Amino acid sequence: MAASIASCFLISFFLSVALLGHADDRLLRGQSLSGDQTMVSEGGKFELGFFSPGHSGNYYVGIWYKVPKQQVVWVANRDAPVSDRSSSQFKLDGHGNLVLLAGPDRLVWSSNSSNTFPSASAVAVLLDDGNLVLLEDNRTSGELLWQSFDHPTNTYLPRAKLGYNKLTGANRFLTSWKNLEDPSPGKFTFEIDPNGVTQFYLVKERRERYWTTGVWNGEIFSAMPEMRSGYFVNFTNVSNRDVNEFSYYVFDPNAIHNFMLDSSGEMVRRKWDNGTGEWLRFAMLPRDPCDVEGRCGAFGSCNNYSSSFCQCLQGFQPRSSKDWNLGDQTEGCIRNVPLRCGEDDGFVVLSNTLLPVNSTSLSSSSSRENCRTACLKNCSCTAYAYASRCLVWHDDLFDLKSLSSSSSVESYTVNVRVDASELRDRKSGKKWRTIVLITMVGGAVIVMLVVLGKNWSRRRRKSETLEVVEGPLVSFDYKFLKRATKDFSEKIGRGSFGAVFKGELPDSGELIAVKRLESVRQGEKQFRMEVTTIGLIYHINLIRLRGFCCHGDHRLLVYDYMVGGSLDSFLFNPDASRVLRWKRRRMIAVGIARGLAYLHENCRDCIMHCDIKPENILLDADMTPKIADFGMAKLLGHEFSRVLTTVRGTFGYLAPEWITGSAITPKADVYSFGMVLFEIISGRRNRDRCEMWNHLYFPLFAAIKLHEGAGGGCLADSKLKGEADEDEIARVCRVALWCIQDLESSRPTMGEVVRQLEGVLDVALPPIPTLLKNMNVCDETDEEDKPSSVW
Repeated sequence: MAASIASCFLISFFLSVALLGHADDRLLRGQSLSGDQTMVSEGGKFELGFFSPGHSGNYYVGIWYKVPKQQVVWVANRDAPVSDRSSSQFKLDGHGNLVLLAGPDRLVWSSNSSNTFPSASAVAVLLDDGNLVLLEDNRTSGELLWQSFDHPTNTYLPRAKLGYNKLTGANRFLTSWKNLEDPSPGKFTFEIDPNGVTQFYLVKERRERYWTTGVWNGEIFSAMPEMRSGYFVNFTNVSNRDVNEFSYYVFDPNAIHNFMLDSSGEMVRRKWDNGTGEWLRFAMLPRDPCDVEGRCGAFGSCNNYSSSFCQCLQGFQPRSSKDWNLGDQTEGCIRNVPLRCGEDDGFVVLSNTLLPVNSTSLSSSSSRENCRTACLKNCSCTAYAYASRCLVWHDDLFDLKSLSSSSSVESYTVNVRVDASELRDRKSGKKWRTIVLITMVGGAVIVMLVVLGKNWSRRRRKSETLEVVEGPLVSFDYKFLKRATKDFSEKIGRGSFGAVFKGELPDSGELIAVKRLESVRQGEKQFRMEVTTIGLIYHINLIRLRGFCCHGDHRLLVYDYMVGGSLDSFLFNPDASRVLRWKRRRMIAVGIARGLAYLHENCRDCIMHCDIKPENILLDADMTPKIADFGMAKLLGHEFSRVLTTVRGTFGYLAPEWITGSAITPKADVYSFGMVLFEIISGRRNRDRCEMWNHLYFPLFAAIKLHEGAGGGCLADSKLKGEADEDEIARVCRVALWCIQDLESSRPTMGEVVRQLEGVLDVALPPIPTLLKNMNVCDETDEEDKPSSVW
């Protein structure tokens, strides 16, 4: 009797389990999930169940990390959503397939596993690496019948494989979601070329390759040198005649880390940060979001210098406002008013723009006005540009890219055709332009007469003045500069490359700063050539070189005079009247980063500064930072490294590469910038007044506090008196710590630093560099050992 009761109890229990679909990390045959029921992996890292993205109202079966902010990493029925999760079932059927049923009998999705003789003990298990596997029996060692890792969606998980296997016919690649609320396949894929060399491509619509990782060399992809750090992931490759597959793993088994191809065509590296409770974006590939083909669609303009990359042109609006706001701008923009094709049509002028693709050249149009007229007469002409020849475009415009005013990339003016109503103020604008033009012409005539008069007066003088003008630079006479600086009597600073003197131009009264270079051994011709190259470099955050002097053994550089002085005179000055507020400090930090990024990434040839420190950051009347002493490597040649390495002070700004003798790359500037960031935060030299930091070197103190989860308040300059955003200070401190990593490959580029400081890229908590850990006690270096540079 007792045995009978026990049997009935067990039967009832198993029936209830089957009916309720209750499961932990596995589903047995006959069990199902519906509604809010989920599976959770054994270690509690992943969860599987029904989810609804955003406000779509559609339901999908997916896998996500079990963290407060849901991020789905795999979707079963991405093409076929269900509208009611309560009446839908995700189950293991009698044929050994995982299936999703909408209602009692409508099949929505199936794993289609090849299980000819299904076992009664087949089981589906959600593993702690995010892989959903279908096994022949209820043992983890059972034969693998199917796995979600063979069918990735938009996320590349650790230990998953991407690539192809000719023996099994598998070709695993990522496909983006359509938008944030629609996981159906989007336009972009991340895949390996089965017919070519070992490298991944980002591809649009399986046709156009717009970015590549570069060739795999056994250690890294050639276009991704930052992989050498190996801190987060370790890639492995199996490549032979039949297989070419990549996988990676994360060193920290507790870390939550992956790569995701988002709906805009960018490959994003993400990590969950328990401290902030946020998903952090480490990097984007390609690094310039505007390199994604068709990213902003037709009549959309892309720019890489703001957080909102895509904008519709004037006279246009998003084709789908919903998709646009959900991050999918690939459908582009449409006209507010259709073209009526007449002489009254106007043109929106886009300056500083890269030319769109698919232009047609009109050789018959020999002037800008003829080019405009030719476009107006052709109803299919949507835009024109005149760049020594007439270029016109028909139909939709794609891949418009707006460049910043400081970009060194060659840009053009593109004129986009719109209906006259979009330029309704054009006629009144013409009147004002006419008035302004007349005024400008009149003013120009007056200025010209004044200049001619001054030139005539200058020529009459017996004293020495200027010699010649070379491009944007003036070649000054040595005696002229000697008189302008009162025989070099007012020294305003001394840098690593020579003393700096204040001067005044006799004619205009303009203030100048004259640097008298030391250790320069170049001949006159080479010096003139190198200095002319430096003079062509212009950016709002770089000091402007006005001219030079090459006379006998004398080599001098003439700069604009910066009334604000150098950054160190503010940071390390106890005078309360010269305290920089946090907002100003942050703006200065971003400005310095932008200037360095320009030198590294936007000049025709990469220029390394190699001596970034507060003394070389000058401030104008508006407190805009200007980097001084850039390009010195060109002038000093072999003497350059000797000058730098003689800078005294154990804890300075020089990267470890200078000491170890390793190759110097732009990442040495990144290291120095990180050290400057710490000083901007603390308002003290990193090596001074150790008692304030418990006898710890401040960068080490800051790193320890960050890892303890402390806010930025305990790191901020006491002179700020708590008037600063603690979260912002902590963020900048994390950026600084990334910049001073031991390995140069672990440091971000200056372009990435700019985006991190601007808040475009997330900043994870970096590891404490090994070299930093060894700096346990502050240096007691004498004040006399520090250079007294102002320039």
